[in-house]
Amino acid sequence: MAMAVPKMRFAPPQILAMGYAVMVLIGTLLLMLPISNTTGQPLPLIDAFFTATSAVCVTGLVVVDTGTFFSTFGQMVILVLIQIGGLGFMTMATLFALVFQRRISLRDRLLLQEAMNQGSVEGIVRLIRRVLYYSLAIEAAGALLFAARLAFDMPFGRALYYGVFHSVSFFNNAGFDIFGDFRSLTDYADDPIMNLTAIALIVLGGLGFIVLSDLADFRSKKKLSLHSKVVLATTGFLILLGFVVILIFEWSNTGTLGRFGWGGKFWSAMLQSVTPRTAGINSVDLTALHHSTQFMLLILMFIGASPGSTGGGIKTTTFAVTIGAMIAMMRGREDVVFFRQRLARERILKALTIILLALALVIVVSMILSATEDHDFIVILFETASAFGTVGLSLGLTPELSTFGKVMIALTMFAGRVGLLTLVYALKPKKSTEKFRYPEGKIIIG
Repeated sequence: MAMAVPKMRFAPPQILAMGYAVMVLIGTLLLMLPISNTTGQPLPLIDAFFTATSAVCVTGLVVVDTGTFFSTFGQMVILVLIQIGGLGFMTMATLFALVFQRRISLRDRLLLQEAMNQGSVEGIVRLIRRVLYYSLAIEAAGALLFAARLAFDMPFGRALYYGVFHSVSFFNNAGFDIFGDFRSLTDYADDPIMNLTAIALIVLGGLGFIVLSDLADFRSKKKLSLHSKVVLATTGFLILLGFVVILIFEWSNTGTLGRFGWGGKFWSAMLQSVTPRTAGINSVDLTALHHSTQFMLLILMFIGASPGSTGGGIKTTTFAVTIGAMIAMMRGREDVVFFRQRLARERILKALTIILLALALVIVVSMILSATEDHDFIVILFETASAFGTVGLSLGLTPELSTFGKVMIALTMFAGRVGLLTLVYALKPKKSTEKFRYPEGKIIIG
């Protein structure tokens, strides 16, 4: 007997979009409170809205310095927003349901399925449990490593606080830091402990919980799913590509890698290759990078992290499938094959749709901002791609944005975090009811 699916007033994509919007609203109200900042004055609405959106969408673009402007209360508000936004509000709701031993209804499972981008509700609660366990364990380990290193530079209590904040921020690919004066990790550019810990947190958060769960089961199953293989291969390729390109272009640039020895060059290039995926931290002055390097970072930000992760962008699998389709077409093959497995045509069309929607969004927003903001186009394009990919890397434009510019970038961050297809489905959730197919036609391509 088939299980009846409960009728929902709103479709899952609509509920997800509204959930993130509500979190942004709550965060805006809390950050506007005088207690949230060190000035004792209410933060302007547009700045509070922008910061809350950046935190919920785990981006890291900021209009004020997080470390010096916000009080401890304000920083904790940002930290909670990052955690909820990174793991997803449905995941956090499930946490409370599990803690209070509340039954997870089928309706909740359907929402979790949409939130985690899964094909079915089978095993979804088990996956959510693993998401919570893995997240807390990884963040705790990162916090202790950061605290142990920072304890040499500051009192242990402060080092522990810094460790917790940055571990949560980096694992959730948020990019917020509280070192002050927009410094990020520039003071630790050649520090192996700080860089290696940051890189590990970013990569683990960006791989996606599905891949982490698959890796945890590898010892018993002795195999990985096709999804995990594609994610790991694509992630490794993009990190290596970015690392090599940054080393080549910035090796002798005295404003970036040129001022370091071999160790500093290695760690700085590696971190800057990893951070566009989509963490938003930096250990060198991004404005001093060559335009070629900035454009490479822009491409990496557009691609972003992997499905079911804390990051944004079009996702590594979308990029891989599109490249695979291009190679198959060039070789005269009908099928896109990865690791001896053929992909369904529906997956290829979905990947192409996501890329075209993302390109359209970035292009349109960049064109609008180029008319309203008095900055070079590469700076505007970089900031827009950073917002869409929920990265947080900046060439200095964000603090100087007009009110209209802040709204545009905030909406871009929201679209990047919720997902373009999810927003499209939220606006028009009903599927086509056509029961027929039109006759096939031919047009000339290329």
